Amino acid sequence: MNSQKEHPKKRTSRRTKWLLAIIAFILVAVGLRLPTNYYLEMPGEAVSVGQFVENKNKAPNNYYLVTVSETMEPASVLEYLYSFTQKHWSRIPKQQLLGGATSSQYQELQSWYMETSQQNAIYYAAKKAGLKPRLNYEGVYVMQVQKHSSFKHKLQIGDTVLGANGHKFTSTEEMISYFQKKKIGSKVKINVMRENKPRTFSGKIVKVEGTNKPGIGIQLVEHVKVSTKPKLRINAGEIGGPSAGLMFTLTSYETFTQQNLAKGHKIAGTGTISPKGKVGVIGGVDKKVVAADKAGAEVFFAPTDTSVVKKSESNYVVAKKTAKEIKTKMKIVPVGTFEDALNYLKKHY
Repeated sequence: MNSQKEHPKKRTSRRTKWLLAIIAFILVAVGLRLPTNYYLEMPGEAVSVGQFVENKNKAPNNYYLVTVSETMEPASVLEYLYSFTQKHWSRIPKQQLLGGATSSQYQELQSWYMETSQQNAIYYAAKKAGLKPRLNYEGVYVMQVQKHSSFKHKLQIGDTVLGANGHKFTSTEEMISYFQKKKIGSKVKINVMRENKPRTFSGKIVKVEGTNKPGIGIQLVEHVKVSTKPKLRINAGEIGGPSAGLMFTLTSYETFTQQNLAKGHKIAGTGTISPKGKVGVIGGVDKKVVAADKAGAEVFFAPTDTSVVKKSESNYVVAKKTAKEIKTKMKIVPVGTFEDALNYLKKHY
């Protein structure tokens, strides 16, 4: 019986190929788990606002805020590549999303935006309901300190600016006006509240990025607290951001007045709310339309605000386009003010 033995060199060559293949597989597997410089945003969920409202009256349960889901950490290479297979998922560069803040600071910013949104909503709803709410100004939250600011390594995100040079501000407009009257390079001492403790920092007036006018070089959001009779409180838990303002206002208004505006119909929507009832633009509206449709909403209120976007890129235009793409029966309704949403409900229900 004849037999042939494999040549040692061929056996070694085959083992080498298998070893290289295994190493390549491991390198690819490890590489796919490496973090990218992008965060992922995707459709979130529609959540009934009524469950968050605390008041002696019963809150309606048919108004829904809509969320956008975000990854808490930068996406891995695998997650990044997978996102291209999912419609209405977006890849947001780290710098664009965080703006120089840490992940924890970013989450804090979203909480502060949410608090301001709730305060504005309760204030305007109470005013519209014929009550006499009080909007108490408590300073401005520092959202970001610009690179060229002389307070760059002094102020922190979340600090509340109360006044300057011994002068206490009573509104954001007053603060901005006060700084704009100063000369570039002049010295200024600002009073700050940090973690419930007063602090004082000295610096100089600089040219503010974006406006080129005198200021201290910060991005801010107004810190206010509202008081009403009867008392109404909103606690949305871990949900952050300012985009539920309109839906908070509708829910609060109906809670105050006990009107049955939508007759139980499922109403979703988005948009910030100002103390004067203006509905502002938000991000991720396409994802919110998808989430609202999935939850069975019949109506989706979309802001028409074009103060920071082109008319062709308004929330309403994008929402209409998305609704057409997903072939939803949900009606997209344009709103520029709270009254637009209120009038729609009164007219149709």
